[in-house]
Amino acid sequence: MTYIPISPAERDAMLKTVGVKSLDDLFDAVPKKHRFPKLDLPPALTEMEAAAHLAEMASSNEHVREHLISFLGAGAYNHYVPSVVDHILRRGEFYTAYTPYQPEISQGTLQAIFEYQSLMANLTGMEVSNASHYDGATATAEAVNLAFAQFRGKRKKIVISPTVHPQYREVIRTYSQGMGLEEAGDDPNADLEAGPEALTSLIDDKTMLVIVQYPDFFGRIHDYTKLIEDAHAKGALVCVVANPTALIMLKTPGEMGADIVVGEAQPFGIPLWYGGPYLGFFTTKKSYVHKMAGRLVGETVDNRGQRAYVLTLTAREQHIKRERATSNICTNQGLLALAAAVYMSTLGKQGLQEVANLCYQKAHYAANELSQIEGFGLCFNEPFFHEFALCCPKPAGEVNQYLLDNGILGGYDLGRDYPSLANHLLVCVTEMNSKEDIDMLVEALKEM
Repeated sequence: MTYIPISPAERDAMLKTVGVKSLDDLFDAVPKKHRFPKLDLPPALTEMEAAAHLAEMASSNEHVREHLISFLGAGAYNHYVPSVVDHILRRGEFYTAYTPYQPEISQGTLQAIFEYQSLMANLTGMEVSNASHYDGATATAEAVNLAFAQFRGKRKKIVISPTVHPQYREVIRTYSQGMGLEEAGDDPNADLEAGPEALTSLIDDKTMLVIVQYPDFFGRIHDYTKLIEDAHAKGALVCVVANPTALIMLKTPGEMGADIVVGEAQPFGIPLWYGGPYLGFFTTKKSYVHKMAGRLVGETVDNRGQRAYVLTLTAREQHIKRERATSNICTNQGLLALAAAVYMSTLGKQGLQEVANLCYQKAHYAANELSQIEGFGLCFNEPFFHEFALCCPKPAGEVNQYLLDNGILGGYDLGRDYPSLANHLLVCVTEMNSKEDIDMLVEALKEM
């Protein structure tokens, strides 16, 4: 049965309002010859035939699970997803979970989100986490909104490191249109070898937010403690865009003094999925929780003294404040937040540390081997986690095509976003890459 959201009386009232008597009259403005055009479509298929045709089309796609060895990262990473993650996600009570706005019948959903929040706050070293955003880019843009709200529009300058993910910077520019913001540092032609201290001179008493990435887009690891101190001295907030896998091994942004920590949680139990859907995490200090967008689940007790979970600070959300809401995040990627929580819980502290260590060690083995090939070399000298920029003797697109012809998905072409890095690849290595995979990459580049 098809669900019709309006009654006949409501429908007639709507038609009367727009000045027509019937639904047919509503389409009088469309010429008759264009209302039901003959479409040049192939004959209809049976379900069996359609399924076979779609399967054949899908089989032409090459993917990392069966066909390709991947060394591509740049924000989306090929990690192993334990089978239990998908098993939990497909359980009916989560797959068709009821809205958390009615806690009396959605305790499981609320508890899952609460556990996710607790894990993310612990991972980043922050005090509070929301129940997620669409992806890492929108989570970063929401940090700009938080800072704007915190200063009530009295400060309108943001300083963005040029080594923040290019797509994240683009989303920030889209979000900030119409806000009258001044942006500094967001320049792909900047000196990319300069450290965090280069941003200090851009921070002044008009700055509301400084945004850096950790590790940065090129995989390099910087300690932002001094930069954060300098920003705080000028009264500005600092947002760190972090790789969650790296946080398991590295000093947390919370320890550095960051005010907001955001990022992409796709590495935690979410496949590559041809680019999404993904999961943006957002954590901050408790003092900024009222300005934070997104759902927030809290723990309380019911009238019998039993532990219970509810949405908290909901007065700031769109279902109450409407257009004046702090948060208009209706879809909180709850199912993917559950995936991240299951992934972290399944691996545990030791398992997560092993994943991070494998990424680190394998990436460094690959970097060492690749840098010994004639014409190739590492672009930067700073410590890195599991990504590094590789200088190539030929155009990056040509290198990647050769690798693809040999069953290898190469790195990200940095020349697409940074003019000074033409012929440079951003190579990523995760726990999914074996020594044999890395050696195969090395041999392919030697032959090329």
